[in-house]
Amino acid sequence: MLAAVDLGSNSFRLHVGRQDGDVIRIVKSERDPIRLGAGLDRNMCLTEAAMQTALDSLARFRAILNAYPLDRVRVVATNTLRIARNAATFLPAAEQAIGHPIEIISGEEEGRLIYMGVASILGAPEERRLVIDIGGGSTELIVGQGFGIDMVESFSIGTVSHSHAYFPDGSITEEAFDKAILAARSHFEDNVPAFLELQWDCVYGSSGTIRAIADAIAKNSLGDGKLSYKSMEALKARLIGFGHVSNIDLLGMKPDRAAIIMGGLAVLMGALCELHVKTMQPIEAGLRMGVLRDLQLRATRRDRREQSVQDFRDRFAVDAERADRVAQIASALYAQLKPASNAYERQLYWGGQLHELGMVVSHSGYHKHGAYMIENADLPGFTSGEQRLLSRLVLGQKGNLRKLNGMLADADFGKAVLALRLAVMLMHSRIDVLADELRLKMKNRIEVEIRHDWIRRHATLAYWIEKEQEWWAEAGIEFVVRN
Repeated sequence: MLAAVDLGSNSFRLHVGRQDGDVIRIVKSERDPIRLGAGLDRNMCLTEAAMQTALDSLARFRAILNAYPLDRVRVVATNTLRIARNAATFLPAAEQAIGHPIEIISGEEEGRLIYMGVASILGAPEERRLVIDIGGGSTELIVGQGFGIDMVESFSIGTVSHSHAYFPDGSITEEAFDKAILAARSHFEDNVPAFLELQWDCVYGSSGTIRAIADAIAKNSLGDGKLSYKSMEALKARLIGFGHVSNIDLLGMKPDRAAIIMGGLAVLMGALCELHVKTMQPIEAGLRMGVLRDLQLRATRRDRREQSVQDFRDRFAVDAERADRVAQIASALYAQLKPASNAYERQLYWGGQLHELGMVVSHSGYHKHGAYMIENADLPGFTSGEQRLLSRLVLGQKGNLRKLNGMLADADFGKAVLALRLAVMLMHSRIDVLADELRLKMKNRIEVEIRHDWIRRHATLAYWIEKEQEWWAEAGIEFVVRN
């Protein structure tokens, strides 16, 4: 069984799913409308009250998760924790409350997962589609065909933030609505031409906000009863007629959703106006379904991150033979070091694949350039934390170890760094090595046993070994070499 938890700006949500062949069937779903995005103060920090509400919700979710025999769990956080200045302070307590690591994903990764969730429900491999998802703090637009994505963009505009900006006291006026729609259009206008060039057959709305708008239109017989721009104008007029949030009385509209529906409707109308979309379809799928699908694919070794590494390597013309060689040697050496877990196994292999990435910028300091590129690129499938870790491995492949800022305290990470450094050293010294030709240990100190003839046949190897001894000594770790 699989579980996905989405820590959104408006709601915290949970899905538990059971794998049935290639299909995931949802057996439990929960939602806490805690409106975390509203808990940001003027300094963009989460208030104590907001954090406590979130922790209470996470503790409740933990109890639900513990009731199922779960194989894999993934917890993702979106816009509010992306922008909260005190997110790093809040995360340890949040992870303790829910009992699982929390990944703060980028807007682009959020869009990728949303589209994956929609595609897993729709099938239709030939259909080209635009997917719109309006969250509490951000909006994602994705164009793709089948499971393939052509373009994804995340915009920092959402239901909670927009409602607070244009309807701060709960009053609903035509002037405020028009300003909110115009402001929304300004967020999308620069990117729209690139989207329009791609074209699509159908438009889907995957978020709870869009489904709530569709329900309000259908259940209250507004406009043509469909999720069309005409019907949205009718809903807008009805909301203006209520005059205040406290007066909203619409069939199917939950009180917590009513409090922010104006902002969501304004964002949706602004997006559709810029995209020249007249009608769309709501769909019960999105981020959580995408996370479940991604977990399923990772379990079957169809990991999107693998493709991202290959695409990134190819885009910058990294020498494939050298990359493969370093990745394979590093992995073999890492296995000799007997890490406590396999947490860094794939990151190390990918680090070997991308270790020379920075040479596209300059041969001097290429490890620094490569680390920067990896940390700041859009790598589908990777979380920002995974990209930072991968960038630190690539940064640590050569030179002093002080730049890793204490990360060597994690014994398994230190072993991964050592394996990559030695693999790079052997490759640059042009030494063809098999896994059993070099003996390696790392406990209280590093012990390396190499063949005597390597030093004689490869003059620079002695120099690099001496430098390695100096750099590890600076990090407080003895590096012993035996022939």
